[in-house]
Amino acid sequence: MIDSLLAQDIETVVRHALEEDIREGDITAQLIPAENLATGTVITREQAIICGTAWVDEVFRQLDSSVVITWRVQDGEEVQPGQLLMELTGPARSLLTGERTALNFLQSLSGTATISRQYAALVAGTGIKILDTRKTIPGLRLAQKYAVKVGGCHNHRIGLYDAFLIKENHIAACGGIAAAVNQARSIAPGKPVEVEVETIDELQQALTAGSDIIMLDNFDGDEIREAVAINNGRAKLEVSGNLEAGNIASKAIQGIDYLSSGSLTKHCRAIDLSMRVSLAEH
Repeated sequence: MIDSLLAQDIETVVRHALEEDIREGDITAQLIPAENLATGTVITREQAIICGTAWVDEVFRQLDSSVVITWRVQDGEEVQPGQLLMELTGPARSLLTGERTALNFLQSLSGTATISRQYAALVAGTGIKILDTRKTIPGLRLAQKYAVKVGGCHNHRIGLYDAFLIKENHIAACGGIAAAVNQARSIAPGKPVEVEVETIDELQQALTAGSDIIMLDNFDGDEIREAVAINNGRAKLEVSGNLEAGNIASKAIQGIDYLSSGSLTKHCRAIDLSMRVSLAEH
């Protein structure tokens, strides 16, 4: 799942994270003699889906390649409170300097993967895919979208460049849904064209215009069923608008293809992890 684009992104975001934390140097770590070696162990204090191992590896690769990491889990694995996740050995200074940056990535991405696994379970067996959105932590777009996939949900467009999503303001500026869709086809032939609609009338306009995907924004259950009947398989249907764990099941109506929720990435809570370091015996 970690393709060349994501691998490059990992290197970049880790470098920035280390720069913001260390700058001229870790003055507290300098209290410890440079020659001291140590062992570190990381456990989880709560149930979670693990995600972010590659980011942790990159933290210590950039900080001190002599640190050896032994993983006891892998991305996508469910863990229980108290479970050992990893062991580290190397210079004590390096373990302590890299601790917070490494755990920040691991706990945050595991949080995204964990909530994604919970959401995916809500539509299991329906054939409906839950999609993320662009409501991600700035600088962690690819990382969080990777975590969403690890958790069992799916990615919407990555950014503003890989697919059209024509919303109310775009429609108004272009002079209507048909005009906006036609212009999109002209600008980037082959790119998916999605139109957000707020009414059944707009749905019919989007279908007539030949949209690939139609987003039903804040439709209630009866409106979704009407939209499914009108669509009759002509376009992919996506339901969106304040979707959270408590209401997803009521919107997972046969005939729609996707449910999209910003909650996967913007409301995620970091998993509680703990690292303990002990000096090696001489």
